[in-house]
Amino acid sequence: MNSSRKGLRAAVLGVTVGGGLLSGLVACVPEPQQPLFYESMARPDAVVDQATAAQMISQYRANEGAGAIRPDRDLFKIALQQSEAMARGGSVKASLAKDMRLAKRMASIGEPETYAVENVSGGYRTLAEAFSGWRDSPKHKAVMLDPKAQRFGLATAYSPGAKHRVFWTLVMAGPKGPVAAQASDVTERAGPAPKPGS
Repeated sequence: MNSSRKGLRAAVLGVTVGGGLLSGLVACVPEPQQPLFYESMARPDAVVDQATAAQMISQYRANEGAGAIRPDRDLFKIALQQSEAMARGGSVKASLAKDMRLAKRMASIGEPETYAVENVSGGYRTLAEAFSGWRDSPKHKAVMLDPKAQRFGLATAYSPGAKHRVFWTLVMAGPKGPVAAQASDVTERAGPAPKPGS
């Protein structure tokens, strides 16, 4: 009887220790992370992952017969300026201000003659939502598929009190240098995207 109690104690101790070790191992397994294109931009510190955006837009362009694009730090900078202006104004209409015109912002980064186009919109929470909205809007789609584009910058700005909260700007540009097209093409832009859910 004494030996059976010792055996029972050893079994209980083994289960307790083993269970503790097992739960410790389970805690070490990392939780699966959601893809970056589903990350919410509805927060002040949010930054669009440029590599993810490049992959997503380049794949779409490849499917439609257009070349790949690569992230560009200067284009990101002027995209961010535009998004921040819209967030401050609480509206996509703020992008229409004279000082926010694309040609002026391109000149501010030393590329006054470089071909460039842009999309602006508000209301999308994630890159996936913005991409889908732009893909379904003929003018925004044309910017994403522009055959002259080789570089891009994509930025958001968050304004919690604004109707649309998250404001997006995508600037696409050709190689640095003189514009191969007419000057009017430089400031071409697609307007606000359709409202999410409409």
